[in-house]
This record gives sequence, C-alpha cells and structure tokens, in this order.
Amino acid sequence: MKIAHLILAHSAPLQLERLIDRLTHKNAYFFIHIDEKISINSFNFLAAKQRVYFIKERVKVNWGAYSIVQATINGFQAIAKSGLGIDCINLLSGSDYPLKSTEEIHAYFTQHSGQNFMQYQLVNEEWHEAIPRLQKYHLTNYSFPGRYVVQNLINRLTTDRIMPDNLVAVGRSQWMSITMEAVNYILHYLETHQQVVRFFKFTWAPDEIIFQTILYNSDFRGSLVNDNLRYIDWSAGKASPKNLVGEDLEKLIVSNKLFARKFEFSTQTGIIDRLDERIQKPEMTDDNEI
Repeated sequence: MKIAHLILAHSAPLQLERLIDRLTHKNAYFFIHIDEKISINSFNFLAAKQRVYFIKERVKVNWGAYSIVQATINGFQAIAKSGLGIDCINLLSGSDYPLKSTEEIHAYFTQHSGQNFMQYQLVNEEWHEAIPRLQKYHLTNYSFPGRYVVQNLINRLTTDRIMPDNLVAVGRSQWMSITMEAVNYILHYLETHQQVVRFFKFTWAPDEIIFQTILYNSDFRGSLVNDNLRYIDWSAGKASPKNLVGEDLEKLIVSNKLFARKFEFSTQTGIIDRLDERIQKPEMTDDNEI
C-alpha cells in the first residue's frame, strides 16, 4: 500500500519536518504544497529528505476561497503524474499530526483498500447552514476594491444559483483519505465539467463540498465511508477548530482516529512529545510518563 501524504502548509517548517518524520515509511511519499504567499526558502531543506516532493504549481491560498481547492487539485495532478504507483492519497495540513504509529496507519489503509474516507452530509437535509454558500454568489476567490459591494449587488439582482450537472450537494470537512482511482475520477470530472469548476469558484469554502459532491454523485458513492479519520475539536465555537493542548491527550488517545488537528508547535510542543511517547509505548499512563 503506497500512501501519498498531500500536505498543504503555509508556515512552521520545523513542525512540518516533524510531521514528515513521524509518517516516514518505505511506502510513504510526501507531496508538499507551500502557499505561494510565503517564501519557500525556509522549507527547501525538506527536499533533501527521501520521498519528499514539492508541488511546483503553487497557489496563493485564501481562507474560504477556491484557491485551496486549486492547491489540492495541483497536488492531485502532481501525484497522478509521478509514476509512483500510489494507492491512497491522504490530505493533511501542516498543523496535523498522527495519533497512531506509522505501521498502524499503513495497516489500516491496507485493510480498507478501495474505501474512501471523507466526512459528508446532505446539504439540503442535514447541513442547512451551507445552503447560502451554494445559492448565493461569493467573490472570495477574487480581490479588488469594493468586492463585497459588488457581491451584494449581484445577489440582489440575481435569483438563487442552482447546482450544475444535477449534482446533489454534500460536504463537511475538507480533510480526507481517498484512493488513487477516486482522485483520477475527480481530475477527469473537473477537466470535462468546466461549468462545475465555474460554479464552485463563486462558492464560499468550496473545499468542504466539491470533492465529496463529485464522488457522492458517481459510482464511487458505495465506497464512501462517512468518516475522515480525524480528531477535530470544534467546542470553542469558532470558525477554526481548537488548538489541541496537553489536557486533550487522553481524548486523542482513546478517539480511535488516525490523525488530529490542529497543533501549534511553537507553543505546544509538549503534547506532541507526549503523543509520541504514548504511541511508542501504549502501556504508559500519566503516572509513569516522563
């Protein structure tokens, strides 16, 4: 089972290095997209590591914009063209970290070969808050003076948008672990359905909807597992998930997830150290941890 970890990063090169080192395996490959807004110079040292590749077609990524979809697609394309015979693509951010050993992660994906792990809900039935993302025009992917004035004017003068190609919209978290076959289907679908690309370029946070929707409306629906294998804590009630800290350790250990997000390496190195200790020595308890 060859796994390509596609990592979207924009900061913290040392944290990214630690993530790569923890996931290093003879059958693990790393494709790194560094936000084009950031100088790549501080990340160049990672290219010396085995099986690490930088995505050449970099994108300036903005929150909630199609640009993050494009960055992901560029990564998919690089992996598809690599000739490495990849079986599974695991999409991560630079602030993610594994909760299981590398051997356990590879064994899990081997045992679940052919399955596609992604979180999704039916927008019109279960995820109502996402309906305006699709019905209204959003100019998040564009930058010009008066953008929001123009956006509001467009939405006052137009009727609600309708999903193209009779697609049933589903989505939730953008982070996923899917097969190479599914990725090839996504790439071909987007190449041959430019109206879908145009639609999602005017959608708020399309990264949380577009890939799930494409696979849900295809023959891949039967292979979807409604679980992205990530521990993410939204309890703070903010637009971004909570930064995980030492007090979250036990929840992470018993979660049975493969990965978690998000971690702030510069201020919370301790929890990553403790995670590594627990994973390497699972019998340890808080009473005998170093």
